Amino acid sequence: MRAVVQRVSRARVTVDGRVTGEIGRGLLVLLGVSVDDNVSAADYLLEKITSLRIFDDADGKMNLSLVDIDGGLLIVSQFTLYGDTRRGRRPSFIAAARGQDAIGLYEHFVAEARGTLANVATGEFGAMMDVELVNDGPVTIILDSEKTI
Repeated sequence: MRAVVQRVSRARVTVDGRVTGEIGRGLLVLLGVSVDDNVSAADYLLEKITSLRIFDDADGKMNLSLVDIDGGLLIVSQFTLYGDTRRGRRPSFIAAARGQDAIGLYEHFVAEARGTLANVATGEFGAMMDVELVNDGPVTIILDSEKTI
């Protein structure tokens, strides 16, 4: 799985003009699922995201995690994170899991997040979404479950 994690002061997702998810201070996560992903990849990535120390402490140092600040988590599915542009000009999405395969891992990720955090919101899997955010910092981190220890 891949995730683009953005520290935000607020973010929201709308589908056809209706808000499907919204948070205040916290993290916006664009989440991609590959053909090789499994539950352990999802669990690893969620633990990494929720414990990243990228929020400022009282001294202004990035020393606090999403759990520490009791922040919100907005999860948005995004298969294009697996777009391969090394050849030609049109991205290849061969490495991205098909929708029917990806939705189970996406839903697992969301359910586990809801079991860990009080404020979890989502987009709508497979829909065309408008994502609005105020990137705080800006702080943007890219994570990949394949790049584990």
